[in-house]
Amino acid sequence: MKIVIINYGAGNIQSIKFAIQRLGFEAILSHDEDEIRNADKVIFPGVGEASSAMEMLKSTGLDKVIPTLKQPVLGICLGMQLMCKYCEEGNTQGLNIFDCDVVKFDNREKVPQIGWNQIENLKSDLFKGIKEKEYMYLVHSFYVPLNNEAIATTQYGLKYASALQEKNFYGVQFHPEKSSKAGAQILKNFLEL
Repeated sequence: MKIVIINYGAGNIQSIKFAIQRLGFEAILSHDEDEIRNADKVIFPGVGEASSAMEMLKSTGLDKVIPTLKQPVLGICLGMQLMCKYCEEGNTQGLNIFDCDVVKFDNREKVPQIGWNQIENLKSDLFKGIKEKEYMYLVHSFYVPLNNEAIATTQYGLKYASALQEKNFYGVQFHPEKSSKAGAQILKNFLEL
């Protein structure tokens, strides 16, 4: 199986690569359009600020490539947010894969949300073998409100969409690569889709 982690200069990509190696697979880091298109599975990571990450995608043309991919694609954290229509952070137009916006947490809770929190209302093969209210590791100041594409939710001052799916595109707000055994199971499930 050919697994490509999109390397566009935003993201904690080595930890994802090591998490995949621990599952017994090899992943390559690439921003090459042909390599990405020919992959069996594509992981779209992201850590950092939305507008600068989108500029990096545009500079490589990947903003045009990613929405046209036909194989399973997993966006992680900022990767998932960039797959949405719009992100308040940096007034950023997204890739428009998920029909929802990304907004900033108000100050009801400490921002950013950093640490372990539960996922529930699980609705996808991505969560096979994961129990309701499993803990995942999150670091974020912006979130996706509840919507029809939500396949998991999390409570942090309010209930929000912590995972999304639209056809072959999946997104998770949490970091499966940093979420112990349950996170490894989610990555394994993605590779088996």
